[in-house]
Amino acid sequence: MARFDDLFARGLRELLGSDPSLAIVAQDVEQSRIGVVLRAHRPAVAILDARALAKLGDVRELTLAHPSTRLILLGDGLSSIECAQLLAFGASACLGRDTQARDVLNAVHLASRGLQLTPRASAGEQPLRGGLLTRREAEVLPLLSQGATNPQIAVALGVGVETVRTHARNIYRKLGVSSRSELTGPASAARGDPPISDSGVPRRRVTGQRSRPRRGHGTRSG
Repeated sequence: MARFDDLFARGLRELLGSDPSLAIVAQDVEQSRIGVVLRAHRPAVAILDARALAKLGDVRELTLAHPSTRLILLGDGLSSIECAQLLAFGASACLGRDTQARDVLNAVHLASRGLQLTPRASAGEQPLRGGLLTRREAEVLPLLSQGATNPQIAVALGVGVETVRTHARNIYRKLGVSSRSELTGPASAARGDPPISDSGVPRRRVTGQRSRPRRGHGTRSG
């Protein structure tokens, strides 16, 4: 168990201790020491605080370094998109702190068997369509959300632009959005960022006035 708030940690310890088939080999582990503890104890399941992650990609690094340990993430305010990223990076479950006790125990047992729990959409969110994001799609998603163009993403990930377009289309379909502007949400609009097309080229803003044709560039009949 990673380090959690005292009251929450006590409840979690009591819950896990109530199951005779489970044993806590380490608890109150600081985020910076998670890797060391996993290497020392090699637990079947590790329960981590999602809020303590420096970046969501930390889950991928832990999964690659400790493939025999299944990761369960607990945290508040995680969207279905963030949960999809965490699962694509290798987490077995992504749960809110308000998850019922029996569901936490169920997640631990399923994770120990190598199974993954599909996240439920929060109120007002659409569930993921067409399955979870793949690992590569989970790498593309945060770059799309930051407003990076397709060529920029291609360079960052070392893939072709057409590959990025394919991943972007799959992400839009699975997350139930139709464009990059929907994915980035109102934040980019508030900053005044120009909307980005699926080809990676910023769209021009259009006013209500018609542009006047330039003189000397027309064609004459006859």
